[in-house]
Amino acid sequence: MRPLFHPSVEDVTVEAILHALSDPVRVAIYAEILGQECSHNCSIFSNITEKSIPKSTLSQHFKALREAGLIRGERRGVEMHNTSRCAEIDKRFPGLIAAIVTAHNIQLEGKTRAGTAGKLKPPSRGAKGR
Repeated sequence: MRPLFHPSVEDVTVEAILHALSDPVRVAIYAEILGQECSHNCSIFSNITEKSIPKSTLSQHFKALREAGLIRGERRGVEMHNTSRCAEIDKRFPGLIAAIVTAHNIQLEGKTRAGTAGKLKPPSRGAKGR
C-alpha cells in the first residue's frame, strides 16, 4: 500500500484550503469532522447529503481534504480514519477555518429556513419585484 500524503503545516496554503472547501460536500464533511473529537471512518459520511455518496467519490473528497492539509488520514486495517488538523492550521492562519465553518453553518441555516418558509407559506404573486 502506498503511504498517504500529508503536507507539512508550512506547506499548507490558503489557496489549497479554499479550493478544498469550495465543494459543498467537502465543506460539510470537514465541518462534521471538526465537530467530533475522535477520528471517523470514511463510510460514516456516505449520507452527509440528501443523496448517498459512492465510496469512490468519498475517497476523492477525502484525498482533496488531506492533500490540502485539512485532515490527517490513518489506515486501520481496511478502514481509513480521519481527524482534523485544525489546531495546526489555526496556528498558521488564525481564524481562517473558524470563519469558513461559521459561514458554512450560516448558509445551511438560511437554506433550512428558506426551505421551511416556502413549504409553510407559498410566495405571493405580487412579490416578484422584491
